[in-house]
Amino acid sequence: MSASATIKLSVVIPVFNEEGNLPMLCSRLYPVLDGLGRSYEVIFTNDGSSDRTGVLLAAQFAARPEVTRVIEFKANCGQHMAVMAAFERVRGEVIVTLDADLQNPPEEIPVLLAQTDAGFDCVGGVRQDRQDSAFRRHVSQLVNWVRSHATSIQMTDQGCMLRAYSRGVVDGVVRSGAANTFIPALAYSLAQKPTEVPVAHEERHAGTSNYSVYRLIRLNFDLITYFSTAPLQLFTIFAMFCSACSFLLVVVLGLRRLIIGPEVGGLFTLFGILFFLISVCMVGIGLIGEYMGRTYQVVRNRTGYHISRILESPE
Repeated sequence: MSASATIKLSVVIPVFNEEGNLPMLCSRLYPVLDGLGRSYEVIFTNDGSSDRTGVLLAAQFAARPEVTRVIEFKANCGQHMAVMAAFERVRGEVIVTLDADLQNPPEEIPVLLAQTDAGFDCVGGVRQDRQDSAFRRHVSQLVNWVRSHATSIQMTDQGCMLRAYSRGVVDGVVRSGAANTFIPALAYSLAQKPTEVPVAHEERHAGTSNYSVYRLIRLNFDLITYFSTAPLQLFTIFAMFCSACSFLLVVVLGLRRLIIGPEVGGLFTLFGILFFLISVCMVGIGLIGEYMGRTYQVVRNRTGYHISRILESPE
């Protein structure tokens, strides 16, 4: 029997500059997994950390080599590429993703597994009593609203990393070859029987969040443009409306010129209309460029990450 057939659970943890959280994470995670009564593996992806994260992960592998695997990136490639690299190498029948900052307690993993045991192939966590700042909570509510209205992805809490997937869903994510998308949303779109469960949320144990406001905006822009053509359609409708209004304005100005005569002030009005239409065209070109860029990345099939080494048992 192969190793993949004997492992029931894979826990995937992307890590970037988390030396302050790793010792506490491991001290809480492994006892939880040991108490499940099922075979498991833990896959850490070191996403080009510049602190002692690599040293701590190597020490953890040395301490528990039979259940620990470490993927080392040469450079920082982003959280989702770190998850994708682990997805391509998981051996378990159920895959759980978990952040390393301890905001999602590892003690909540059995809650997710209860749902996968019940037959659900995609289980999303919904954070209760969030310990983030008010600004981050409001931004999260806003992007959730935009995503729910712009795409068919209906997730209550898309920012929660604590999730469980069946092996079939993860294999589908890997086969998609998507290098620029939001993995939880892609997995949700591939699932046949998704569900959500409430999970606890804690304050970050150490360090600061690696997600800036810009990265959050960029992530959600990728999400919307990957799963929906709504921005293009809205822009097309807006452009048609502007064209109709511009045509009516030209007719009105033409009639005024015939009835009242030429007006110097009308020149500035025309310039204002021209500048407005040019700005509309620039926005549309940017949207089209985003979609074309994603098509280009899929066509050239460029690797989104580079691995320096993998620590794992030969077995």
